[in-house]
Parts: sequence; C-alpha cells; structure tokens
Amino acid sequence: MESILDFALVVVIVSASGVLSPGPLFTSNILFGIREGTKAGIKIAAGHAVVELPLMVLLGIGVLSLGIFPHFRAIITVLGALVLFGFAIFQIKSILQKKEISKINQKYGTITTGIVFSALNPFFIIWWLSVGFKLISDAMLIWSLGGIIILFILHVWMDFAWLGTTSYFAKKSSKIISSKIYRLIILSLSLSLIYFGVIFLNEFLSIV
Repeated sequence: MESILDFALVVVIVSASGVLSPGPLFTSNILFGIREGTKAGIKIAAGHAVVELPLMVLLGIGVLSLGIFPHFRAIITVLGALVLFGFAIFQIKSILQKKEISKINQKYGTITTGIVFSALNPFFIIWWLSVGFKLISDAMLIWSLGGIIILFILHVWMDFAWLGTTSYFAKKSSKIISSKIYRLIILSLSLSLIYFGVIFLNEFLSIV
C-alpha cells in the first residue's frame, strides 16, 4: 500500500497546477485582499472548498461523468461569463463614481464570491474531471471512500495557504501606493475579469 506521505507529495505537486493557476478566483481574491487582507483569502478559500468537496464526492461515487458534462459545461460556462461581466462592471462603476477606497467591494461577500467563482468556472470543473479525477481514483483505490476526505485535506490547505498569502500581500501593497494607482489596479483587475468572461464565452462556442 502506498504511504500517505508518498501520496501527499503527489497531491501537492499535481494540485499546484490548479491552485496556482491565474483565473477569476485568484483575481477576485486580490480585489478583496487589497481591502481586507488575509481574512479575505481565507473566506474565498472557504467558499471554494464548499464547492470543491461535494464535487469530489460526486466524482468519487460516479454521479458526474464526462458523458453528461458537455451540457453541464455549457450552462456553467455561460453563467460564469455573465457573473464575471456583472462583477467587473460593478467594480468599474465604483471606480468611476470615485467611491472611498474602503467602500469598494463592500456589497460583495467574499465567501459567496469563492462559491460562485468556483461553481461557475468551467476550467475548475474540467480540472477535477481530468487531472483531479486521477487523484480521486488513486485515493479511493488505497483508502476506499475515506480516500476522498484524505485527498480533500491534502489538497485544500494549498488553497487556503495560497489565497491567504496573496491577499495578505495585496493588503500590504495597498498601504504604500497612492489612491490613484490603487484605482488603476482595481480597474486593471476588473478588466481582467472581463477577459476571463470572454474566454468563458469562447469556451462555450467551442462546445455548441
């Protein structure tokens, strides 16, 4: 039987391809981190985990499969794009209205953002249906259904560590930059969310 240490090393190395990749979740984490610091990253990671664990369980027991995914993928791709556009527009609107820095982002919940930007991210789902599914299969082969929980623990700490650390440094950086530069950063991050939304729509067109 493979030791848990050997398996943990594999999980960390493989998970890095998903955890550290840029995307709407990471971008929104920086947006919230600038205002809230580490706690923003922790909350977003918690919202991400709320989606991730049930998804892993569904994959483990075979409820989700590549056979039914195309229709599901099309739906979440379009919804994800719309959410990204809406979020970005509200951010840009806040900048143009010259709201106080402390009030930007306040209408959006960090945990909710973590949930929505995970559940409606087709590339997150694809990662678990492909690379992640291999990890789930290996874990269940060694520890049966308990392997899903073991895998989740070995994987999820990376989300908390990465998002918490990057939001911490986002907050630190915001203290040494001017208000004008801060607003330019918010604007650029909002535009990047629009970019991800366009990518999502292109993904949808490749499905239909």
